[in-house]
Amino acid sequence: MRRAIQAVVFIMVMVSVLQLSGQVVAQEDNRSYHFGFKKSKEGRLPSIAEEGFMRILQKHEAIFLGDTEKKELFLTFDNGYENGFTAQLLNVLKDKKVPAAFFVTGHYVKDQPDLVKRMAEEGHIIGNHSWSHPDMSSISSGRIKEELDKVKVEISKLTSQNEVRYLRPPRGIFSDQMLGVSQSLGYTSVFWSVAYRDWDTKKQHGWNYAYEQVMAQLHPGAVILLHSVSKDNAEAMGKIIDDARGQGYEFKSLDQMQVKQYR
Repeated sequence: MRRAIQAVVFIMVMVSVLQLSGQVVAQEDNRSYHFGFKKSKEGRLPSIAEEGFMRILQKHEAIFLGDTEKKELFLTFDNGYENGFTAQLLNVLKDKKVPAAFFVTGHYVKDQPDLVKRMAEEGHIIGNHSWSHPDMSSISSGRIKEELDKVKVEISKLTSQNEVRYLRPPRGIFSDQMLGVSQSLGYTSVFWSVAYRDWDTKKQHGWNYAYEQVMAQLHPGAVILLHSVSKDNAEAMGKIIDDARGQGYEFKSLDQMQVKQYR
């Protein structure tokens, strides 16, 4: 009898431990993460292996890299507000026949309808960057849906792009829940493997600085993140494209990405 009671007590303790462990795992899964990566240098591929969130990105099929065995590049821009350089960037992309993805906020799509129309008319992907640019890891599932739906509705009013399938989480902040909700709404979350501090309009260093920052990080399958508010980016874009092609790279649309690899 005593042994039976001890066995029952043991089982109850183990169940409690497992339940507590499950709660801890769930809490960890819903932590906020700020996307970061080990930069590509001297031809070495970038990595997120040390950042602690690789499993979550894999789980929700988020994009970080393309096929790292092919010399393909995927050019993306974040458009939170207009600073006078997006038309110049679009001119270069049109002249060079390069596709890109522009991730727009609610402010941008309402403030710059003509530029949004032009992006679509010239064959670029328009992605969702949320309505008000919040930390989407700290808001409810309902609010996430509202943030994304409002942008999607405005894009559909302006363009023939019926589907908005790509999302860039504002400031690169995400959680397991946030990626799960957005995936359930039909979005692929797009992060990046090439970037530099280009969003600060008060700290522009000239076109050559932008050129060197991007070219130093190029690698096969790169998803390049740039901000259209940067004067440096606008002035460097033509040379970046020409010299990347000179190295054997080809610019592709996100819709053409066939392989997602995690490192």
